[in-house]
Amino acid sequence: MDRYRSYQSWGGYPRARHTVKRLIWRDASLPNCDPDAYLLPYGNGRSYGDCCLNDRGVLLDTRGLKRFIGFDQAAGVLRCEAGILLAEILELIVPKGWFLPVTPGTQYVTLGGAIANDVHGKNHHTAGTFGRYVRCFELLRSDGARLLCSACENSDWYRATIGGLGLTGLILWAEIALKPISNPYLAVEAQRIRDLRHFFELSEASDRDYEYTVAWIDCQATGRSLGRGLFMRANHAPAFCANYPRTPLRRLRVPIPLPFSLINGLTARWFSFFYYHKQPAEIHGTIAHYQPFFYALDGLGAWNRLYGPAGFLQYQCVVPAACGKEAIVEILERLNASAVGSFLAVLKVFGEQASPGILSFPRSGVTLALDVPNQGKRTFDLLERFDEVVRAGGGALYPAKDARMSQESFRAFFPGIGGFKPFVDRRFSSSFWRRVMEESG
Repeated sequence: MDRYRSYQSWGGYPRARHTVKRLIWRDASLPNCDPDAYLLPYGNGRSYGDCCLNDRGVLLDTRGLKRFIGFDQAAGVLRCEAGILLAEILELIVPKGWFLPVTPGTQYVTLGGAIANDVHGKNHHTAGTFGRYVRCFELLRSDGARLLCSACENSDWYRATIGGLGLTGLILWAEIALKPISNPYLAVEAQRIRDLRHFFELSEASDRDYEYTVAWIDCQATGRSLGRGLFMRANHAPAFCANYPRTPLRRLRVPIPLPFSLINGLTARWFSFFYYHKQPAEIHGTIAHYQPFFYALDGLGAWNRLYGPAGFLQYQCVVPAACGKEAIVEILERLNASAVGSFLAVLKVFGEQASPGILSFPRSGVTLALDVPNQGKRTFDLLERFDEVVRAGGGALYPAKDARMSQESFRAFFPGIGGFKPFVDRRFSSSFWRRVMEESG
């Protein structure tokens, strides 16, 4: 048995019990199981909340579906099974001069998971979401039907499945378009952000000339310093560039689950102070390997264990630009007024590119992601107060990182839900889907 197969979410909340069926061959039918039990595909468990959980149901472990099917190296088109990790794809394509067109903050998600959550990355303002580069895929339904889906063929199923949270059936394989690169390195610039106003100025100026932009925000800063942090921007390095670093991501690991959380208001304050001040005040440029730039947290394996047995919740919202600045100020002020600490706060401006999926989360506006320790009612009450701000601003929450939003909020955040429901396979469901949909139909 694979050691990492705990079949929980990355945030560790909520806990769930499953019957697990491991998939090995893409030509096989769905496994036999209780006809009354719901099914759900499970990739590598890197979703933070309960969209990858199916409490008391059946999980279809897709990691056995990890074969490459075809690679047109000249055109940059890759076809492979849905259970393969993005890390495994990168190992093949980077030495051959290609890169993922869009990548999330971890390389340890499966291809199927990247499609089902229509993931985004630091280049959303230039490239949009992962789903925009999915050329086609095969979808296996519970009635045995196999649908070849693309923007031109079974296009309604294509749009429902991209960002569809694994509810439309099982993705068996997919074909994606890649982007050309000259080497594995990026030309990176980093500088301190004085406050939120400075962030928006830097973002507007940088988005014109840099493919990748993102900011870390010091959640402990208040008053005139509210929103201070570090702004990072990068482009792929040119073919000939001096001082290439030879070492990719250095990896450590939290060796065992901790009996208590190391994340609290005090440790968050100390971390934020030192992380902010370690960066020189002036702009600092360097050449960096792609791994530490895109996947910094992957350098600490099992980092979710730092939050102890209660786990943590990630909160990611997007609010349209018209209300975005005010909404981010309000959320950060409410976080500061609470006793809940947050190490990770990532701020970015999403671009105008429309996502292809009916339920895709990214949309034009300002997005903020926070990791907060699970302190029970205090944490849940705080996140509900965040929801009030997001609803008032006409924004949305990211289902892949949610474990507690209400049915009312979900329907407000995703008004297109009525157009998605007809594509949900009658045998497929998840803890998330039942939580946000079941009681109200």
